Amino acid sequence: MLKEYNRLEYEDVPVPQIGPTDVLIEVKACGICGSDVHGMDGSTGRRIPPIIMGHEAAGVIAEVGADVTGWGAGDRVTFDSTIYCGECDFCRRGRINLCGSRRVLGVSCDEYRCDGAFVEYIAVPQRILYRLPDGLSFEHAAVVEPLSVAVHAVERTGLAQNDSAVVVGAGMIGLLLVQVLRAAGCGAVVAVDIEQNKLDLARKLGADLAVSPDACDVLAEVAEYTGGRGADVAFEVVGITATVKTALASLRKGGILALVGNLSSAVELPLQAAVTRELTICGCCASCGEYPACLDMIARGQVNVEPFISAVAPLAEGAAWFERLRNKEPGLMKVILTP
Repeated sequence: MLKEYNRLEYEDVPVPQIGPTDVLIEVKACGICGSDVHGMDGSTGRRIPPIIMGHEAAGVIAEVGADVTGWGAGDRVTFDSTIYCGECDFCRRGRINLCGSRRVLGVSCDEYRCDGAFVEYIAVPQRILYRLPDGLSFEHAAVVEPLSVAVHAVERTGLAQNDSAVVVGAGMIGLLLVQVLRAAGCGAVVAVDIEQNKLDLARKLGADLAVSPDACDVLAEVAEYTGGRGADVAFEVVGITATVKTALASLRKGGILALVGNLSSAVELPLQAAVTRELTICGCCASCGEYPACLDMIARGQVNVEPFISAVAPLAEGAAWFERLRNKEPGLMKVILTP
């Protein structure tokens, strides 16, 4: 429980009550997201205490509501991080991530408060459930949410076979993007980051070229690698002005820029370059029904999530792991907490 900014406490809370279309899930694994770490100090405005955080989780159904169909106690499941209504215009169009009454698990802001999955038991609507493939571990299933963000971003660009792509920011989402782009038939994948260990991992996971702005002229490297054209698509996975400019400048004329990161609420955009080079700029918010495909990709080994899991630890030790992540301890990427 985030009791106040920068203060997490391990405590007892009541087992949540379920409604007729809800299920009660015994949580088996829940990943600490970077947005949780960034949000706990109040800087994002989306973790207003008191709040139980956590939205990357998997577990076992313990109880089902009276009107629930197709699910039963003992089913191994994961669930969307977004609770959508299923009835508004956006939901009817299949754009559930834009639902007019959208709530995100583990988020509290001015509009709503929704406790998350750093708990033993959580209640969620049956409409956001997804069944786990046989043999897929709870720890690996807990990584499906960040993978779905990467898959959704690629789908937003309409990537064509053999397109070239630049990924600016080789954190977890960026490294998942590298694998998804390779699986989608991308002809060339370039990863950009300032940390050498992330660039090394990007190469191992499928990047053809991994470069740092501290060591070379990134734009010159991208131009040379793409035959002087520039990349067909670029993914910005940080969310600050410098990285947005790098991603945009790496594109060919008519290229597509996908904005995934939002570390800053506002950035400076090279407007004239975007206009005169007729670039397409698209925002990418969470995911939109990609969970089944992502679960299958992990289960079949098409996407390897094991390199991202730095530690699996008891939920009772969560506060200490949050602090280690906030201090950017070398080598730490994804920590999975187990109630």
